Amino acid sequence: MARVILIDDHAILREGLSALIELEADLRVVGHVPTIAEGVDLARRLQPDLIVTDVSLPGVTGTQGILELRQQCPDARLLVLTVHDTEEHIRAAFAAGADGYVLKDATRAELISGMRAVLGGQRHLCPRSSARVVRSYLREPQPPTHATTGVTGREREVLSMIANGLSNKRIAIALGRSVKTVEKHRANLMRKLQLHNVADLTRFAMLSGLLQTASNDKLHSAPQPKAANL
Repeated sequence: MARVILIDDHAILREGLSALIELEADLRVVGHVPTIAEGVDLARRLQPDLIVTDVSLPGVTGTQGILELRQQCPDARLLVLTVHDTEEHIRAAFAAGADGYVLKDATRAELISGMRAVLGGQRHLCPRSSARVVRSYLREPQPPTHATTGVTGREREVLSMIANGLSNKRIAIALGRSVKTVEKHRANLMRKLQLHNVADLTRFAMLSGLLQTASNDKLHSAPQPKAANL
């Protein structure tokens, strides 16, 4: 039986999902909480097989919560359950480490199917999100391969944080650098990539694969937590 925890800031949704999931013989909800911080703590203690989380939660920006869960709970599978149906949200979620993406207007059957697919080691997109990504892929040119020439490892890290919605101040704190240094990295990125604003940087990061690379580098360099004894 797969052990599941739920993270969502709406109590009625968590309780409703718990009731629906408990109807399945092979799935069991072992806990649910409203914040990422509580979710990380719960996952460390219970060592679930699957974490189901939203991407819009109190205290986190963008996909910051997914990054934190993936870094602190590397063995758990991670399924995003959200209302956000944009290509940018979908790409960012997978780049940050999500294994699946399901919209909150999905049917119960679609959600359960997504959970089982992710638990089975697959990457999963619900039908609506999958159709959106395919349509976008068919109409969008890929960024030129030479565009990333000259981008340093530190600039890739800053780009990842910008794409995940962090401010200059929060990036400076995370890196242990001054705000002025972060601003310099941002300016260098825009100059090297010939981009003009944060929205352009974010879009480029998602399409070029730089966001995936920076997220993976951060994951591999992070200290791994010890498994809690039950």
